[in-house]
Amino acid sequence: MKTLGRLGVLLALTALIGLLPLVSGNDPALSVLRARISEREPDAAALASVRAELGLDAGPAGVLHHWLVRLVHGDLGTSWVSGEPVARQLVDAFGVSMTLTTAAAVVAVLVMAALVTRTLTRGLRGDATGDRGVVAAALAALPEFLIGSVLLLVAGVHLGWFPTSGWRDLGNAVLPAVALGTPAGAVLAVIAKDAVRNALAEPWVRSWEASGLRRRTSALAVVRRAASVASGQLGLLVAGMFGAAAVEVTFAVPGIGRLAVNAALAQDVPVVQACVLAILLVGVLAGALGTVVQRLLLGPALSDRALAAVAPQTSAPSRHPALVALPAIGTAIVAWGLSRDPYAVDLSARLLPPSAAHPMGTDAVGRDLLARVGHGAVHTAALAVSVTAAVIVIGLLVGLAAKRSSVVADIANALPPVVVALPVAAVAGPGWTGALTAVTSVAWAPLASHARSLAAEQRGSSLLTSVRALGATRMHVVRRHVLPALVPPVVRNGLARLPAVALAVASLGFLGLGSQPPEPEWGLLLAEGMPHFEAAPWTVLFPAAALISLGVGAACLASRLR
Repeated sequence: MKTLGRLGVLLALTALIGLLPLVSGNDPALSVLRARISEREPDAAALASVRAELGLDAGPAGVLHHWLVRLVHGDLGTSWVSGEPVARQLVDAFGVSMTLTTAAAVVAVLVMAALVTRTLTRGLRGDATGDRGVVAAALAALPEFLIGSVLLLVAGVHLGWFPTSGWRDLGNAVLPAVALGTPAGAVLAVIAKDAVRNALAEPWVRSWEASGLRRRTSALAVVRRAASVASGQLGLLVAGMFGAAAVEVTFAVPGIGRLAVNAALAQDVPVVQACVLAILLVGVLAGALGTVVQRLLLGPALSDRALAAVAPQTSAPSRHPALVALPAIGTAIVAWGLSRDPYAVDLSARLLPPSAAHPMGTDAVGRDLLARVGHGAVHTAALAVSVTAAVIVIGLLVGLAAKRSSVVADIANALPPVVVALPVAAVAGPGWTGALTAVTSVAWAPLASHARSLAAEQRGSSLLTSVRALGATRMHVVRRHVLPALVPPVVRNGLARLPAVALAVASLGFLGLGSQPPEPEWGLLLAEGMPHFEAAPWTVLFPAAALISLGVGAACLASRLR
């Protein structure tokens, strides 16, 4: 029944996306005609011919009926633009995206291992010094397309180490896999660090050391316990990386994300339907596989209650002067930028480098970047913090209530925010409300999975068994034992994703579903600066530094939670 429920939700969402151009007031026949013959005038006779050919005269219900009938028979239809079978295009693009996603998952695991090793070795030595995870937070805050553009320019163009575009062999997968896997591995490292610290705090670790077991044996046991939490999140990250349109477009990779974007722009409904269905199926399968691996790694903790409770760490984090001064410096820069005009255009001052008059330089139309970064903090950071707070609360509530993965959570994790934003914008019109609703409606799923994993560990602990035997109520157990173990790691996970939330909101604005240019929004600043990165790197570096500062500040704040 659960599998049938997933399939039903997948088909309903895919049908909605496919029908969206037909019910949103746009004329798909006009887009198809222009895509086929760009120089031809869209006269009434030509449009009528296209509508008849595509079966649009039958209306949305007829189009949906024909698509479902073909799907049952294994036929994905033909492209409205090229006339080629959709299945052939999908198979080729699917193989490319699957190869790229697999390589990116390997990169993510390597990045996570590199960032977590220090925490594990210090913990086994008994060093309880606080670890703020600043490096992981900075990497997690880097946009994938920014990493990809820098790698393309440096490792591809200047050094010539790897191909810069296209897809001929595995060499073409190296740069996009690094761009895609690095921030994902950093997010995974934030979660794994918490899991390692919690495992090291369990009584059995000290018992094993006291009995004379080798440190290597204890380390492997701790890694397995931490992997039970990280594996579920890895499945969710893999689902999010599949069909990553931004990276595939940056490197001209003929994957499913790029195919979906091109089809959506041309309103090629059959191709959009097939791509969305494939992305959602892979997302659900990746999430389910991560859950299975998690249960295998957790093992007896789910049934025999043999493990002791996870003890939250109480050591005080270090107070590095630079980290303490970071919020004050950031606040001062934002205040300085707010005192300047972010919209003043001066074409005679285009792409000026940083100077006394323009401390961060100017953009392609002569606007002051300090002013735009400062005003963008109000738009980007404030909205991202609001969305992050909302998804943390939703994730905690769902994670506490659910004892196993749900269809809704799996589907929500597999959905890109733009897929949700499209129907919202079609009904309510583009704007911040629709963009925030779209991001919030999908961003809670990884946090709910994380909370559910931690709650499963708590339910299997001998401490809770003893507390219940002493007559403690369920509310007392949740309030005094379960929540203190869940809230800090889940909040740290949410704060690590805060820059990604900011970018998601910004990308929806760039697509016309949220903020519109010339709004001084950090994501839009990055998009506007990328074409000028080589000649005027400051147009990208300062907005990127703002996002990194947001991520590092969130990590510093999260490290205070114990």
